[in-house]
Amino acid sequence: MSLVKENDTVKVHYTGKLSNGQVFDSSLEREPLEITLGQGMLISGFEKGMVNMKVSEKKTINIPVAEAYGEVQKELFHEVKKDQLPKEITPEVGMGLSSKNPDGSEVKFRIAEVNDDHIIVDANHPLAGQELVFDLELIEIK
Repeated sequence: MSLVKENDTVKVHYTGKLSNGQVFDSSLEREPLEITLGQGMLISGFEKGMVNMKVSEKKTINIPVAEAYGEVQKELFHEVKKDQLPKEITPEVGMGLSSKNPDGSEVKFRIAEVNDDHIIVDANHPLAGQELVFDLELIEIK
């Protein structure tokens, strides 16, 4: 029976959880994730956890912060004056915002703090600083 190796294209069902057991994503109610390993499309810990799995195998992997979304970076917090926000927005902690760079690319933020005249936005990935747990089931090696 063949085992998953780097650069294989695989189909996998997964359930992603925080270390406290809270589920943040799952493929169980939709099609399995199809991905080619080694392309940098997934966090490194997820890819490493799939190597040497065989079809129909199920396992749970624990991914440390460094192999997930990394540590929270303080330099990705920025102050924005409320008068710079669109008038129709009432800022709330946790709300998502986006901004366009001069080159047309988009940056996503979450509101981390709301003050009288300004907000603090956080451009870190929402799962930065978290150890992650994934339940995996390998469906297919293509």
